[in-house]
Amino acid sequence: MVLAVGAGASLNFTLHAGHNNKSMFLVALFVIWVLSPFAALIAALSIYRLRPPVIRVTLYCLMPVITFVSIIGYSGALTPTGSKPAGVFLVVPLLSWLLMAIVIAIALSRSRMNK
Repeated sequence: MVLAVGAGASLNFTLHAGHNNKSMFLVALFVIWVLSPFAALIAALSIYRLRPPVIRVTLYCLMPVITFVSIIGYSGALTPTGSKPAGVFLVVPLLSWLLMAIVIAIALSRSRMNK
């Protein structure tokens, strides 16, 4: 549910920011990039569903964090006035991917150490 809300809000902000863009291809690329962290979390849940609980708990904790950061970032609340919004739509997914990679790697290494 949290991922659906985050993905829906992110999609809405992306389409709103790109509504004046004449290139539908560029808007489609932005939509794919913005939704990719949410798709990755869904894929990770299915891949790691039989792994130790620490990994699943980590994924469940990442969901609201990624959703909250995405919604705040895309809403423009932290964007300086006068700046172009495209940068936010490039940086937020990148930071989400980095956060997910680091946190999941730590959880995987901790689950291996506990064996």
